[in-house]
Amino acid sequence: MPKRFPILLFVLVAVMVVMSACGEKSKEDVVEKLSQQAEEMPGYKTDVTMTMRTGKEEQKYQIQIWHKEDNFYKVKLHNQEDEKGNQVILKNKSGVYVLTPALNKSFKFQSDWPDNTSQPYLYASLVKDIKKDTDAEFSVTENHYVFKTKTNYQNNQTLPMQEIYFDKKTFKPVMVKVFNQDAQALVEVQFDNFKKAEGLKKEDFDVDQNMAMASAEVPVSNMEEEGNSANEVLYPNVTHGAELVDKREVQTDEGTRVIMTYQGDKSFTLIQESAEVQPTSAGQAVTVNADPALAGGTVAAMSKQRMQWTESGTTFNLASEDLTREEMVSVASSINNHSTK
Repeated sequence: MPKRFPILLFVLVAVMVVMSACGEKSKEDVVEKLSQQAEEMPGYKTDVTMTMRTGKEEQKYQIQIWHKEDNFYKVKLHNQEDEKGNQVILKNKSGVYVLTPALNKSFKFQSDWPDNTSQPYLYASLVKDIKKDTDAEFSVTENHYVFKTKTNYQNNQTLPMQEIYFDKKTFKPVMVKVFNQDAQALVEVQFDNFKKAEGLKKEDFDVDQNMAMASAEVPVSNMEEEGNSANEVLYPNVTHGAELVDKREVQTDEGTRVIMTYQGDKSFTLIQESAEVQPTSAGQAVTVNADPALAGGTVAAMSKQRMQWTESGTTFNLASEDLTREEMVSVASSINNHSTK
């Protein structure tokens, strides 16, 4: 028996080594693989469905994403309820742009988007958040590697955590859930058809080319006639406790401007007026000192205490010294054609 003990011990150790070699990857292994893939991938294309539960009603958005190495991005937001509200975010060597083809308008943003904040629909941003959070939790399911990390939203207190799911075989992103302080998933991102793209060119991210292509899909039209009526005042369904205390109408050259004042612990002012269609012969993009942010079914220009966006033929301006950026987005996202009084 004593002679057989070393043999049994050797066999046991060998089995353990084999099982370890065939076992699951460690957290460090997965992070290294994700980082390597993000750095070496020449580009990718994917379709994303983003579900927002920050308002009273659940809202879904379809997003088409193209990414090319050297930080080129094309993010096309498809508005199912308002085809003329489709917009495109472009990032190229010249800067960050937001195109609104139905208004024949393009804005150039003074922004370091998408690196300045978490972007749950962009692969590189997810990997960056994982690497930044040294306390990130790691788990393994039958089909996925799962990371639970802190988010990196500016001035954020409302959406502090996220769960990120990657396919175990391909390391491609599958799903992201963003949670509030009560561990409720208020944002959910589903990735579909995520695939490497090696044939993308710089021209695919050119402002003029993309404006022409998008305009052909959604012809420039009279937004005042086909969009929201200037007489139809829209109200937010989410106000964070603030109440409407004043509403004033001012006549301008373009029509009626409605100014609404909400007061409370989270006071804000909301202004809305008919959107103006830019002449076809308009010049270069207007430069704004702001960041692009998804709000409702559109892309908003967001600065520290203000955001502006156009939806359903109406231009909105939201200003507040009390609301965080995420709270401003939730107010904006709760305004739609069904929120009239």
